[in-house]
Amino acid sequence: MIAKIGKPGHKTRGVLNYLFGPGRANEHTDPHLVASWDGFAPDPGRAPDATLAQLATVLDLRVKQAGPKAPKNHVWHCSIRAAPEDRHLTDDEWATIARRVLDATGIAPAGDPDACRWVAVRHADDHIHIVATKVRGDLRPPRNWNDFLRADKELIAIEKEYGLRQVPRGDRTAAKRPTRAEQEKARRKGTARTSRERLRTIVRTAVSAATTAEEFFRIIEGTGALVDVQYFPSGDVRGYRVALAGDTNAQGDPVWFSGSTLAPDLSYPKIAARLTTTGTTPAERADAPAWRRLSIAIAQTPDHLTHDKDEVGQAHITVLAEALDVLPLVAPAGLRHQLVQAATVFERASRSRIRARHQQSQTTRRAVKAILREPAPKDGALLATVLDALLLAVIAAQHWHRTRNHTQQADAARQAAGHLRAAYQAQAAEPLAVLRQQGTRLAESLRRRQEFTLRRALPELAEQILAEPGWPALAATLARAEAAGHKPAALLTEATARRETDTATSVSEVLTWRLHRLADLTAFTTTSNAPAPQPAAYRPTNAATSQQRHTR
Repeated sequence: MIAKIGKPGHKTRGVLNYLFGPGRANEHTDPHLVASWDGFAPDPGRAPDATLAQLATVLDLRVKQAGPKAPKNHVWHCSIRAAPEDRHLTDDEWATIARRVLDATGIAPAGDPDACRWVAVRHADDHIHIVATKVRGDLRPPRNWNDFLRADKELIAIEKEYGLRQVPRGDRTAAKRPTRAEQEKARRKGTARTSRERLRTIVRTAVSAATTAEEFFRIIEGTGALVDVQYFPSGDVRGYRVALAGDTNAQGDPVWFSGSTLAPDLSYPKIAARLTTTGTTPAERADAPAWRRLSIAIAQTPDHLTHDKDEVGQAHITVLAEALDVLPLVAPAGLRHQLVQAATVFERASRSRIRARHQQSQTTRRAVKAILREPAPKDGALLATVLDALLLAVIAAQHWHRTRNHTQQADAARQAAGHLRAAYQAQAAEPLAVLRQQGTRLAESLRRRQEFTLRRALPELAEQILAEPGWPALAATLARAEAAGHKPAALLTEATARRETDTATSVSEVLTWRLHRLADLTAFTTTSNAPAPQPAAYRPTNAATSQQRHTR
């Protein structure tokens, strides 16, 4: 069950007109009271002699008695909706739920004779509306601070007691949903997304691409959106707001949104913290191509999420979202739809109540920004390694959120993984086919050597890998790594150390791309005409006697 408490209003009759009316799309059916503060309130929906004016009058009685002491916005309005798969509750059950929520929120504590006046209206099978006037019988205001959180806590208990779906709860870090007015405005203009949603995407992408605050604002302006930057007297940036060109209010002025109203992490102070970067660290190869640096950095994300502190883990999830935001800008056209969908749903997974320590994820962030300043890779295998790393990192983020009871974020990561998997499969199909073809053309002696290496290095996984369709591609990769001077057994051991493979659909494919990253094998162009790796002099390698395998 979900409770939605609106902003306090000042027109009791206006709210009742809507609740007992046909609805905005004639969706209201049989509006009637299921409960009221004393059980005797007039019911305009069922009693032939009752009117909306009478009901509004009795609800407003204490407000009129309080006179100027009554709050201007005295109408408290709460809707409670059951999940679509829940059974239809009876009127008596909805009445009990309404009383429990009113008690929990402090609007009408159980047994309090001076509690606020209220009614619960049902005009659909799956939800009710509670309307109360915020003046008690003793003419004092109710104590209803944090009413949403208290109502939500009560609904959790109600779900368990009534056998209803236990709805995943958020942590108040979700981006604000578009209002009904914004949605209706978008429909009138024939656009699929509201101005708020479109601006959120623009700003998120600009943050991911920019290296300075000045560039951040230039990128937004480059999209055609309007930017208004506010400054302190010192000249430092205080904040900003954005608007879509042509999106105006009734007075013809632009409809502005501050960054914090787009999403909690898009306020200027939080953006500035992400844009504050340090120089290249000694561990970084500044001369390496940006796409390779990104692939390696993203591939290390699961390790960070497993072993680092929560603040560091949150920072890596934030930059993972940045990678997803920019990738559609440079990916092949055939992949963009799935990548845009992955970025859109993962946005919810990018925030939690844990404060990110952004300085710990700057290596990955620099690589994300760098791929926008380099040509997209012509080698399909290189992009496949990036998508493979992103998919495994998103799965790791899903597990990270789930173990911390971040249910909404975990579900968002799960959905993003589905879109990424589709993009990966589309991108990896051709280079994997080429590698498999190369693997089938390996000399018998070289093929047996790679099989021996696999059994020595990964005895627990060998039989599974050898039975997979991806084994010839892995064999060709091992042979190519050996021809390049690497020790295949050592690479296999490193590829599985501290990195989970149990959730992989194909372990051989995962290892293929991990070896490409470790041995930098994407420098070659994988074409069907590429010669199969030639056997080298046989030099047996000692596999590690044990592997440290971590299961998420």
